[in-house]
Amino acid sequence: MSRKKEKIVIFDTTLRDGEQSPGASLNISEKVEIARELARLNVDVIEAGFPVSSPAQFEAVQRIADEVETTIAALARAKEVDIKAAADALRNTPHKRIHTFSSTSDYHILGKFGDDRYGKTLAEKRQTILKMSVDAVQYAKTFCDDVEFSAEDAGRTDIGYLADVVQAAIEAGATTVNIPDTTGYTLPWEFAAKIEELFKRVKNIDQTVISVHCHNDLGLAVANSLAAVQAGARQVEVTVNGIGERAGNASLEEFVMILNVRKDILPFFTDVNTREIYNASRMVSSFTGFPVQPNKAIVGKNAFAHESGIHQDGMLKSRSTYEIMKPEDVGVHRSKIILGRHSGRHGLKVRLKELGYHLSEDELNKTYQAFLKLADKKKEVYDEDLRFLMGDEIRGEEGFFKLEYLNVSIGTDAIPKATVRLMKQGKTVEKSAEGDGPVDAVFNAIDQALDMKYSIEDYQVRSVTSGRTAMGEVHVTVRNGTMEAHGRGVSTDIIEASGKAYLQAVNMIVQKKNELLKQGA
Repeated sequence: MSRKKEKIVIFDTTLRDGEQSPGASLNISEKVEIARELARLNVDVIEAGFPVSSPAQFEAVQRIADEVETTIAALARAKEVDIKAAADALRNTPHKRIHTFSSTSDYHILGKFGDDRYGKTLAEKRQTILKMSVDAVQYAKTFCDDVEFSAEDAGRTDIGYLADVVQAAIEAGATTVNIPDTTGYTLPWEFAAKIEELFKRVKNIDQTVISVHCHNDLGLAVANSLAAVQAGARQVEVTVNGIGERAGNASLEEFVMILNVRKDILPFFTDVNTREIYNASRMVSSFTGFPVQPNKAIVGKNAFAHESGIHQDGMLKSRSTYEIMKPEDVGVHRSKIILGRHSGRHGLKVRLKELGYHLSEDELNKTYQAFLKLADKKKEVYDEDLRFLMGDEIRGEEGFFKLEYLNVSIGTDAIPKATVRLMKQGKTVEKSAEGDGPVDAVFNAIDQALDMKYSIEDYQVRSVTSGRTAMGEVHVTVRNGTMEAHGRGVSTDIIEASGKAYLQAVNMIVQKKNELLKQGA
């Protein structure tokens, strides 16, 4: 018998806790733009910032509240000045939430409230904190009905005292009570047990929504959030890309997609528009300057990429062999077959077919060997690389002379010298020569190996792909007497590309000469 699925409220704190990541400061327009994207993502609550902390924070929260039609939350300590600032920033939105908090763990109470004015003993300080929490919730309720209370460092808080604070906050009017694992200290079963115990101890807990806010210091933020949901929590606080203080927060995209993919055993759902996940991830990454690691779950560039020949073959036969979700479901256009040194013939053949090349088995074998040589030089072979490979490596090998080996020595105080080994009419010829530069030295060495002299009428070079391992394309126009020919070479090494282009032009001139001789005969 299937269980009825329950909704999990998604509270996004990218613009508050996420922005607290060192170096992730966002300007006001960027925060507004991210808030609009979060609205398109259809999160339930956007925590827009901490208004009392600065005029810029206040303005950002105010603009988001004015322009974005989603429930907007503002953070406030358990102080009247903070709560008043939050209320003022949220004044113009009908969907507002004031989120206030107090420290509850002994670590925080003794560290942050050590002064005797809060009480001389730990017990006295605890009572002071409890009263501050109640007063804060009651004051916030004078501005809006939707008030959230957080027990900071609940993960390390004594369960008896935590239950007392939670119960008091609910009695004061908190509509959501958040149980944060502020330091990312707890383990999933430990955190779940704490949530379960609160449901047993807090008599009025059914009058509120229990929320969790997990940090990733031990890499368990998402796991702890899932454990808490299974124990009864119905709101989860997350950030896009998992950014946040120290090691970050629970990742929105990971938590949401776990519920989507494992709906067979998890009777929960969210209203998140998952097809906006990738866009949100890239926007947050761009504005914060925090790149998404390639192997990041769901949104990393390798999340739907396959390079291994075995994986590629399986994927091309059936996507489900190695993918548990569709890339389109998170806004990624399609899976990527990454061509590199681990790729097989099948993956190469399919990609070339997509580019318009239809090869016989013999042609594929020949192309594959040329592809492997290129893949050894580059970590990833792109479509443009393949196009030029088809025009250069394969067709360029046909001719009277073939470049077998090339070595160039250069230095700031040395005359460039090149050594080439050519296959010349079935025989190997090796020659060395100097030149005004490394390319000139290569051309001179080829002339010596062929025992012919050619002049360069035109020489052009350009990059045809991007990055440090970009493919360079060389075009040369070569003349011998009255005959002229164009050559083209492509390689990650521009000097090698020059040698290939030169030799291709030479082959064309030799072919023309042979055709004239046949006609004369």
